[in-house]
Amino acid sequence: MGALEGKVAIVTGAGSGIGRAISLRFAKEGAKVAAVDYMAATAEETVSMLKAAGGEGMSVACDVSKTADVDRMVTAVADAYGKIDVLCNNAGVFDGFTPTLDTDDALWDRVIGINLKGVFLVARRVIPEMLKNGKGSIVNTASIAGLVANGGGVAYTASKHGVVGVTRQLAAEFSGQGLRINAFCPGGILTGMTKDLAADEATDALIKSGQLMPRWGKPEEMAAAALFLASDESSFSTGSLLVVDGGWTTR
Repeated sequence: MGALEGKVAIVTGAGSGIGRAISLRFAKEGAKVAAVDYMAATAEETVSMLKAAGGEGMSVACDVSKTADVDRMVTAVADAYGKIDVLCNNAGVFDGFTPTLDTDDALWDRVIGINLKGVFLVARRVIPEMLKNGKGSIVNTASIAGLVANGGGVAYTASKHGVVGVTRQLAAEFSGQGLRINAFCPGGILTGMTKDLAADEATDALIKSGQLMPRWGKPEEMAAAALFLASDESSFSTGSLLVVDGGWTTR
């Protein structure tokens, strides 16, 4: 039996990278997975992949920064599967290490809207569904940029510090009602979002030299962290931050 057998899980940002890896791992562990992404085609591709591997799931297109989209998405999942046991708030965008004085309003609003407001909106909508059953696990994708400076530009760093705060506040409010809310903090992970950074020699060297383990992390390694927090293996963890950064924050 898998670690998530019989569970229903929502994974946002499921169309690529860490979100896709989490979706595939959750499905492998027995969960019915709602793969949510801004682009319908990438969400559908993830579902096709997990079904080909013997899993079960559905795709939902959703802009997590928009309340109406979030409400429609969560309603669709609850109607399809009758419950929601796990939420992985993973949707996110990067600011490319943009310096503060070069960060315009549009970049700030986009990064904060998806990375932070999106976490809040989806959690706010999903929590009542979980409370109906008196249990649930929320896993937020934070970052080392939620713990230290220079993990991104000012917008990304602010957004991920905010995710850490939201995680802790939700845990304080709802852990006594059967919910667990945790976050994991990736370091430099090689995904479609970071491939251009990895291709840049200076940035590649910066990432590798900043960690005790001089390599980029893999999405599958982040999926393992998310699985631990989502499953009963972490049954005594709430309001916690699981750092998976190759030793970046020990420097």
